[in-house]
Amino acid sequence: MIFGIGTDICDLRRLRQTWARRGERFAQRVLGPHELEVFRSRLARVEARGIAYLGTRFSAKEAFSKAIGLGMRMPMTWRGCEVVKDPRGKPEIRLHGALAEWFEARGLVAHVSVTDETDYAAAFVVVETKEPR
Repeated sequence: MIFGIGTDICDLRRLRQTWARRGERFAQRVLGPHELEVFRSRLARVEARGIAYLGTRFSAKEAFSKAIGLGMRMPMTWRGCEVVKDPRGKPEIRLHGALAEWFEARGLVAHVSVTDETDYAAAFVVVETKEPR
């Protein structure tokens, strides 16, 4: 059964401006450890790819926070939620700490889709209750 749905769109032009003003501090605030590694690698190769990656992760975390009904308040934190890829490249939500405990206690599972274009990144998240065994 669906627990919640969230969607978000991020204007990459604004994100580029934030990056220009705040630089690495902004990425460190928003991205988890694995995401930060991927971000730095992409940014080093092609800056636009790094910014797009940051935008999709920002958007996915916003969409996830809406889907679980908490917004950006505890236990939901930027770094407590990561968007990683499975071995086939499918994006997945990976949770840490208190947020992971909160999520598991409710028997929830999340599905995420991300996309980006030149000026925008977007994400869609569906959270549902796990099937009873």
